[in-house]
Amino acid sequence: MDSKQIYLRFLNLIHALDGGASTPSMDLDAKKLLEVIAVRHAQEKPLTVTDAMGLDTIASPATIHRKLDQLRELGMIDTVFEGKNRRTKYLVPTQAAQNYFDQVGKVMEQALAQA
Repeated sequence: MDSKQIYLRFLNLIHALDGGASTPSMDLDAKKLLEVIAVRHAQEKPLTVTDAMGLDTIASPATIHRKLDQLRELGMIDTVFEGKNRRTKYLVPTQAAQNYFDQVGKVMEQALAQA
């Protein structure tokens, strides 16, 4: 199976996952934002709320603000302070986000196994 077919199979499985009851309903902008937050957190360079507002490749600052609220309401991210600085809020993925990425990883493994 070629790379395109593997990717299309992966997308098909992801769309099936998105329709499941155990997966929170997020639009594409919210997913992209969650992915950036998770990657930066994994790199031990957590994203601040201010940094997130500057992600104009994802959406406008107003839309980013709404998506941050949506992700918080879904329980996918949390805001935390580090050290004594109480002015800077850092965005971190929650256990629910970790579970979501675990499900996506399993779907990816499944798509590759069927190759």
